[in-house]
Amino acid sequence: MKESLSGVRSVPIRGMDLRALESTSQSMALGLSGEEMLRLSDYFKGLGRDPTDVELQAMAQAWSEHCCYKSSKFYLKKYFSGLEKHDAILAMEDDAGVVSFDDEYAYVLKMESHNHPSAIEPYGGAATGVGGIIRDVLCMGAQPIALLDSIYFGDVGTRQWNDPSLHPRFVLDNVVAGIRDYGNRVGLPNVAGSVDFDTSFNHSPLVNAGCIGIVRKDRIVRSFVNRIGDIFVLAGGRTGRDGIHGVNFASATLEERSGQNRSVVQLGNPIIKEPLIHAVLEANDLGMIDGMKDLGGGGLSSSVGEMCLAGGVSAEIDLEKVLLKEPNMEAWEIWISESQERMLMAIDPSRLPELEEIFNRWGIEFSVIGKIVEGTNLILRYMGEKVLDLDLEFLTSGPVYCRNYDIPQRKDIDYVLPSESFDMGDLIKRFLSQPENCARFNITRQYDHTVRGDTIIRPMSGFPNHETHSDAAVIKPLEHSMKGLALTAGSRYNMVAVDPMGGTFGTMVEAYLNIMVTGSRPTSVVDCLNLGNPEDPAIMGQLVQISSAISEFCSRLGLPVVAGNVSLYNQYQGINIKPVPNIMMVGVIDDVSNSISSDFKAVGNSIFIIGKESTSLGGSHLLKFLGKTSSSVPWFDMDELKIISESYLKAVPSGIIVSAHDVSSGGLIQALLEMSFGGGIGFDTDITLVSGARTLEKLFSEGGERIIVEVPQSREKEFLEHFRGIAVTKLGKTTEGSVHVDDFGMTVIDGTVEEFKEPWVHGLDGLV
Repeated sequence: MKESLSGVRSVPIRGMDLRALESTSQSMALGLSGEEMLRLSDYFKGLGRDPTDVELQAMAQAWSEHCCYKSSKFYLKKYFSGLEKHDAILAMEDDAGVVSFDDEYAYVLKMESHNHPSAIEPYGGAATGVGGIIRDVLCMGAQPIALLDSIYFGDVGTRQWNDPSLHPRFVLDNVVAGIRDYGNRVGLPNVAGSVDFDTSFNHSPLVNAGCIGIVRKDRIVRSFVNRIGDIFVLAGGRTGRDGIHGVNFASATLEERSGQNRSVVQLGNPIIKEPLIHAVLEANDLGMIDGMKDLGGGGLSSSVGEMCLAGGVSAEIDLEKVLLKEPNMEAWEIWISESQERMLMAIDPSRLPELEEIFNRWGIEFSVIGKIVEGTNLILRYMGEKVLDLDLEFLTSGPVYCRNYDIPQRKDIDYVLPSESFDMGDLIKRFLSQPENCARFNITRQYDHTVRGDTIIRPMSGFPNHETHSDAAVIKPLEHSMKGLALTAGSRYNMVAVDPMGGTFGTMVEAYLNIMVTGSRPTSVVDCLNLGNPEDPAIMGQLVQISSAISEFCSRLGLPVVAGNVSLYNQYQGINIKPVPNIMMVGVIDDVSNSISSDFKAVGNSIFIIGKESTSLGGSHLLKFLGKTSSSVPWFDMDELKIISESYLKAVPSGIIVSAHDVSSGGLIQALLEMSFGGGIGFDTDITLVSGARTLEKLFSEGGERIIVEVPQSREKEFLEHFRGIAVTKLGKTTEGSVHVDDFGMTVIDGTVEEFKEPWVHGLDGLV
């Protein structure tokens, strides 16, 4: 390699054969295939020169799976490009989705994965995942108001671990700590999400972080710049060597997580983030920001290139103007570093003194690193020398692969249930004590749910020290308005593993019901797709089926998909994770005082189940607990869901429903018990009319569009009249603290709320 006075090297790829190109990609940690290196070689042959190391590193960032979605872009465009926007203002266009909230305000939402970094450095990976998602919302000009997270771990209880990867329990403890510390320190409530466990995540944990914000519609900022003469201002944290090659690392399988990979994990700093948020929002309120983007994956390389290309302009950047954490950084390191807490904004140079005054007041460092110019080539200089001169279209577009996919035929093998000669109560207690099915309090109580004072329904509902799980959180984002937002996130990955399309329908239905039972109308979706190696046709088949199901559901229910993320190569030593389409869904409620929580409210009220019967245990938590497999999942009827939703939301303001909970993980019995755990109020029920199936199937089926509701006995007739024409079955009534279930004249469960709550509450003790 030939080195210039600035230390930038020319890389002679034009004369290399395929093997030499592959070796160069490996030695420079580019993560590009031999074919992709050949394409670059041909491009520079056309220019009549070799690339600089800065140019090669920039291309590697832009062409990584993480940045350009080269394996998934074709199918994502096929299934999502034609969806209606409905209430969406910006959908799949910028760093986050923007959806109308009321006449004056919009809400901004995004969820993204931070899986690979969290596998090798759980604390830092999770913390920077939270920091990055906050910046995605902030760069739209929005005030971040709440966080969510969906996290997936391996067998945290295993004692034998003879593997170079980190023990799942260590990963769990540190991921939770990273999420907790970052969110609590930056002062944002963590209000919703999910925690799941499966051996397929033993070596490849999943960390999906979400954020929601609020913004005046006339202050929405776009993630592009188109004003010639504007200057680029880089503000916040300094640039260092942490996070270099992060997107390359996230775009490959994880074989062994040694210490040498830890440098790819960025270092978050919520103490900088909090004043940075204030400063950026203050500048935006004054209308001085013409375009803004956060520096996440790919660092300056991705942010500058994407902003310019989207706006049809170019830029000239002076790398030596970038403020550094450490001396002697090379030009390519500065350009691709993914150091955290940095925001890139374009402003009119005449407004720089105002911006400087704001940043000085908040103690935020910044520098002017370049200007927006006409043209199609991005120009980068370092120490007076031109070190990058590339066509923006070629730099940022990346390859697109229409990878082969395979959708295997399902084997005609179904589960065989044991005889019901066992003690049903004992089975339920053992079931509830499992990490998959027990309470998540050991984790969720580490997060602050109420900072900012906007949380109406927290992750836990009920009396203090007697809480139960909430279906969705409800927050009140505006001081002057009673209008609220409902938030949920999660996946029915057990079902997805059996049938990617059917399981994804189940995931969408559960998210929809979570929002709806609070009294809120679902209005937007963000999908975070976590899959294995896309070079395997079976994995691509999962992606195709999952995308098709999300698209069909949203089309049928009138929901926009406003943002998304695809995380691939979640594989370790040839073992892929179970596919996880993690869905974040948000809804709007007109008056938060009408919001409904999941805990039973009073003794003597009537209990009903709304929705058609479901008897299949396919993909259920019970089958997993029993060590049995299935070849199919329950049917989900989107037409029925729509009908139930319309009637339910009309009923909410009348007060005829005082508590509600969807039937999902753990089935009917877990839903009933969780409603009782919120205040110690029990139930006396008869499930004979639920269906003609076996008792186990009635109690544990997770299918259908079913909701359990509590209705004051005096309003039972009014309730039945309101839901005329919809499948409604009376189950029984609430009691003083007993749990009783009959089926066909036989008592199948008889006990107390407390004896069932004990194993549920303490299931994670000793593990977290």
